[in-house]
Amino acid sequence: MRKTHYITFRNFFHKPSFKPSTKPRPFKAYSFVPFSPIAMLDPTILTIGGIVLGIAFIERMLERLGVIDLADQFEKVMRFILPVTFYGALFYFFATFMF
Repeated sequence: MRKTHYITFRNFFHKPSFKPSTKPRPFKAYSFVPFSPIAMLDPTILTIGGIVLGIAFIERMLERLGVIDLADQFEKVMRFILPVTFYGALFYFFATFMF
C-alpha cells in the first residue's frame, strides 16, 4: 500500500530544491566607444572656437598697432573667457557625442 506524504506550505517554500541551481559562467565583456576627431566639426564647437580665436587675433592686432590699453582690456576679458569657454565646450562635446 502506498503512503501519501503531505508537505505543509511553509515547509514547501523553506525546503531547499532537490536539483542544484546552475550558475551562469562568468564571461568578460569589453566596451569600446569609438572616438572620431571629425566629431569636433560640430557647428557649435566651431562657432565657439572661432569666436575665441577671433578675440585672441583682435588682441594681438591691437598690440601690434600700439593700442596697449585696449589690448589689456581684451586680455583681462580673455583671462576669464578662455577657461570658461574651454570647459563649457568640453562638457558640451562629451554630453553630445559620448552619450
